[in-house]
Amino acid sequence: ESLMNPTLRALADLGGSGTIGEIANRVIAILDLPSDVVEERHRGRSNTTELEYRLGWTRTHLRRYGAIDNPNRGVWALTAKGRSPVDPQSVIDEVRQQYRKNAADADGAPDAAVSADAVSPDAAAPDDVLTDAADDGEEWRSQLLATLLDMPPAAFERLCQRLLRESGFLEVQVTGKPGDGGIDGQGILQIAGLISFPIMFQCKRYQSNVSSSAVRDFRGAMQGRADRGLIITTSGFTQDAKREATRDGAPPIDLVDGNLLMDKLKDLGLGVSVRMVEAVEVDRDWFANI
Repeated sequence: ESLMNPTLRALADLGGSGTIGEIANRVIAILDLPSDVVEERHRGRSNTTELEYRLGWTRTHLRRYGAIDNPNRGVWALTAKGRSPVDPQSVIDEVRQQYRKNAADADGAPDAAVSADAVSPDAAAPDDVLTDAADDGEEWRSQLLATLLDMPPAAFERLCQRLLRESGFLEVQVTGKPGDGGIDGQGILQIAGLISFPIMFQCKRYQSNVSSSAVRDFRGAMQGRADRGLIITTSGFTQDAKREATRDGAPPIDLVDGNLLMDKLKDLGLGVSVRMVEAVEVDRDWFANI
């Protein structure tokens, strides 16, 4: 309830629409949340903070209430209804009524009861946490993450090398060795076949979030050797790390968290295969006219 109007205000401040990350950063600023609250991990989802999880439920409720919309994956926008503050309890009551009606329609019962817990953050996953994190369910992600964490460090570096090659990087080499400041490899990114520049990358097979100090150390190691850096991790990044990565006056560091890494592996078919269901239909009219 306490995140509903800050979410609407955040979207208004962002010009009426924003990505999940932009909304979260703006809500953090609006509420002046301390770092220990921002970085607290959600107990049931290792790649999600408690704040991100509850913001997911907030967006789900506001969308079902009609205050915001999700026209494109990962992008949220205000509707006319969401341009004014809402009464959080009214939002919850209306969404609960929707759940109750859906349950009744499914069960064929006129008054299917729905408890308060049925729409609480601890009951399940919000719509957008499921759809934004994994359109096709969470099970494959859990299996893939466990597989990545079990890989030897050198094998994980080779996987990242393959990922970058498949993504269009040239001359990708794994060069990690002791005393190299955490630089695991390098490559060349070419844009439109005209412009190219070197990139250093670092692979972190972590369970906990990557800190801002790790970003600073990596930037120091690549100083004078590359124009841009890339950190790939199986976990996530603290808010301070994200700010450090884009700090004014410093070489930019691009961040690939665990969810984006798994998305890329799936998209490129690297160790992840997608089975398409074949739909077969019989055209009776065709047979009737033969």
